Amino acid sequence: MKYYLIAGEASGDLHASNLMKALKQEDPKAQFRFWGGDLMQQQGGELVKHYRDLAFMGFVEVLFNLKTILKNIKICKKDIEAYQPDVLIFIDYPGFNFRIAEWAKQQGYKTHYYISPQIWAWKENRIKAIKRDIDEMYVILPFEKDFYEKKHQFPVHFVGHPLLDAIDNRNDISLEEFTKTHQLSSKPIIALLPGSRKQEISKMLSTMLQVTKDFEDYQFVIAGAPSQDQEFYEPFLKKSNVFLIMNKTYDLLSVSSAALVTSGTATLETALFNVPEVVCYKGSRISYEIAKRVIKLDYISLVNLIMDKEVVKELIQHEFNVKNLKAELSKILNPEHRAQLFSDYKVLKEKLGGSGASKNTAQLIYKNLQADE
Repeated sequence: MKYYLIAGEASGDLHASNLMKALKQEDPKAQFRFWGGDLMQQQGGELVKHYRDLAFMGFVEVLFNLKTILKNIKICKKDIEAYQPDVLIFIDYPGFNFRIAEWAKQQGYKTHYYISPQIWAWKENRIKAIKRDIDEMYVILPFEKDFYEKKHQFPVHFVGHPLLDAIDNRNDISLEEFTKTHQLSSKPIIALLPGSRKQEISKMLSTMLQVTKDFEDYQFVIAGAPSQDQEFYEPFLKKSNVFLIMNKTYDLLSVSSAALVTSGTATLETALFNVPEVVCYKGSRISYEIAKRVIKLDYISLVNLIMDKEVVKELIQHEFNVKNLKAELSKILNPEHRAQLFSDYKVLKEKLGGSGASKNTAQLIYKNLQADE
């Protein structure tokens, strides 16, 4: 079979790569063409565009880059026509993928969506487009199945969360080995995960770095995003006594005592590594004001959304400041507070349904394609 996958972010690249690996086990003759990143490239096939050229966040930022986005949509449609895949697999990245899905359905292509867009958070009216343009939907959060099937009468497959696969598939590393490899001291580590896009990294790190001098018994390590070059981080390293480690986020989390994490998939990854965290977010004022009016959620982190309560502290917009960050970091370093977090994290993992999301999804996709042959 010929598979055409579209992922537009680092997390999508990770999950799509594991899906490709699982598809090859189901379909030894699988051929891939894709929009994604380095991890997908490692599974073979042809990369059309890298996600680092696709990622625009926030309402204002998308508006400023609209010409580039529309050009990429045009390129993608032509490339699909030339490739003639047996199925299109969309991985999250809704703004772009919905545009392609609408066109693809009209052209008669099979459309499968892995990792549902968060329409339960905002733009719930997108359910109309999903019902019209998507043949099969694979959801990864337990509450999404009820959202689609009970509220909107649209059947979906709950396959489990692919982060559990990604974490299970990695090679363990000891604290001693990690500190030796990266020439760190013996102090316990606090990880800084400022995001993956230039604009969010710049916003988040400038505040995160201001707390490091107040925790001298710890060493702070920035998780360098795979979408950025090391040189981008150099100006930040000059401002504070911190370390930078590129493309080793899971290794870093596995040996960290605590973490300051920009809202996104990384908040769930951090929890699955049993690392106490403070969730941080600050966007442009205009984007934030718009988001505040259209997003209908009590929380922004996946940890709290899945648990339906505040498990990890969220510092959003004006609350994300040095004073609050210091106070919340002190809390999660307190043994009593950590014990409660670890208990909640255990329940969180149980709610996610265990590993196997990639395999489950690959089996469902391949079975569906075989049935239509």
